Amino acid sequence: MWPLRANRRQERCARSRLVSRILKTCMNNPSPTADAKSSTGEFKRQEDAFRDWISADGSTGFPATAGRYHLYVSLACPWATRTAIVRKLLALEDAIGMTVIDPIRDEHGWAFRKGPDYDTDPINGFAYLAEAYTATNPDYQAHVTVPVLWDKQTKRIVNNSEDDICRMFQDAFRQFGNEVDLFPRDIAEEQAQLSKFLYENVNNGVYLAGFAISQRAYEASCRKVFAALDQLEERLAAQRYLFGKRLVESDLRLFCTLIRFDAVYHGHFKCNLSRIADYANLQGYLMDLYQQPEIAQYVNLDHIKRHYYITQRDINPTGIVPIGPKLHLTGPHGREAL
Repeated sequence: MWPLRANRRQERCARSRLVSRILKTCMNNPSPTADAKSSTGEFKRQEDAFRDWISADGSTGFPATAGRYHLYVSLACPWATRTAIVRKLLALEDAIGMTVIDPIRDEHGWAFRKGPDYDTDPINGFAYLAEAYTATNPDYQAHVTVPVLWDKQTKRIVNNSEDDICRMFQDAFRQFGNEVDLFPRDIAEEQAQLSKFLYENVNNGVYLAGFAISQRAYEASCRKVFAALDQLEERLAAQRYLFGKRLVESDLRLFCTLIRFDAVYHGHFKCNLSRIADYANLQGYLMDLYQQPEIAQYVNLDHIKRHYYITQRDINPTGIVPIGPKLHLTGPHGREAL
């Protein structure tokens, strides 16, 4: 009994030292806005650190196996939310577990806490997501981001790229899900080009505007966002989705930015030339997607607003969360006729 108690004490001490080191790392890298700037005042996004690949046949060293992998997400984060929606649309809930993190990222980083629509970590008992990063790479010093796809067998992060994760869910885990195809082969090249356009001008474009620290960088990025929205408004004038009548992963990329736009990006990121509500086609498109239960399930405006307005104190020093705006998402949209 005494050796067992001693071992437990040693384990607790070791874990305490690890958490202390993790928290020190987090405090040195508290926010992606803190040091991710160019000399011209432009925001530079950190590259994803872990890019291992899960394959259906196991040839990559990470075979697609039901119950082996676990997804950590924040419903505040557009990138992580996309992976949650893809998991749902492909009916992979039974094959891949998922835990939602506290939307408030404090000086210690993303945390596992019990609260409304977020929870503690049921897999490893981590207090902070940073523990997953240092468990995978003890020397990790960069920012801790979501989503994270965790391998319960090797006890490490497989991948923290939302693009990779969505693609692996589609290709490697098909045997565990349904026949929904979010990456149709016949439009593969065009879809890849459009997804790149969306990332550069809309998804990341709002961040380039919001995190800019020079007037020139802000104005250039903001104008690019609205030029892209104008193009998308025209594209959606005669078709229900970005590629006609079928919903693809590119639609989810756009949706995850649009649903946050009027509530956060318009005011908080100063992307305020127009609201999405001012675009007839984009607003109808947003309503159409939001009214699909598999998608709406992962829209949590409380998480979204509290995360941006409370976490990003360099942009919103008071931490006050606005009570508006009122979003009109549940009325008729008429997109089914296109």
